[in-house]
Amino acid sequence: MPNPAILPTLLRETIGPRRLAARVPEGGAMDGADRVADYAKSGREPGIMAASYLFHAARITQTISGARFVIDLGCGPATQLAQVARLNPRTSFLGVDLSADMIAAARAHVREQGLENVTFRCDDISRLDGFGDASVDGVVSTMALHHLPSLDHLAACFRAIARVLKPGGALYLVDFGLLKSERSIAHFVAENRPHQSAEFSLEFEQSMKAAFMPDELGLLARAHLPRGTAFHRTFQIPLLNVAKSPDRPIAPELLARFRELRAALPAPYKRQLDDMRLFFWLGGLRNDPFRRRLRAFSPVAQAETSPSA
Repeated sequence: MPNPAILPTLLRETIGPRRLAARVPEGGAMDGADRVADYAKSGREPGIMAASYLFHAARITQTISGARFVIDLGCGPATQLAQVARLNPRTSFLGVDLSADMIAAARAHVREQGLENVTFRCDDISRLDGFGDASVDGVVSTMALHHLPSLDHLAACFRAIARVLKPGGALYLVDFGLLKSERSIAHFVAENRPHQSAEFSLEFEQSMKAAFMPDELGLLARAHLPRGTAFHRTFQIPLLNVAKSPDRPIAPELLARFRELRAALPAPYKRQLDDMRLFFWLGGLRNDPFRRRLRAFSPVAQAETSPSA
């Protein structure tokens, strides 16, 4: 079962009125070497983001399996991208970000990691002018879309993705959804604050307030992303929203690797990972890559994600 402390937020988001009627856009690209370095350090694995990184790395790997060339939109300091690249050494990745300081931090990170299948480019993710039509096998983006200034920019980003992606290409986009209440946002900020720097906590809160409405994300995804894209959100609390193409078969050794990485997480992060799995499972995102029992409300969920599944 999820942490009982989330139940008031669950009720507030399920039956409460919407009090946050509009997002608060952020002030633009994150620049400044010191600010970028603090952001990167606070979010590096292992750390408070470890569960989120592992969840998305496994889901992305399921989605892009077999892709030769994948771009990561809004790659930031490449913490997530580096983990995905380690799991998919036969795929070439190109990280895209508008901030030159972020790109510099990302390049330094992949050099430290010894990764040779990742490169970077400064580009506007709402335009992708540096990419030709149908030129990439896959597009991924994790927690970056809320940095866009407006709904028009988000729609342009989705159109750009559809333009550069090859027919039948892989797609995995995930970002926050704007919650109904400041109290809901405060719950998640407070939950993570003991494990984060003050600066990272502030960035986290601002990012949640800059999120697009979940219905807006879904509407634009269905209008502009390639046919066959599925849209999922965490059950009843649309904190996280995913637009993705169908999963592809992956090697058994990768499934075993996901289980090893989960087992290596400290207990609090393991619980966070399992909560993400559960809330997305209840939100319709099945085919769990970790193949371990979820402490779910439903015996059907437990059966589907058992070791024999």
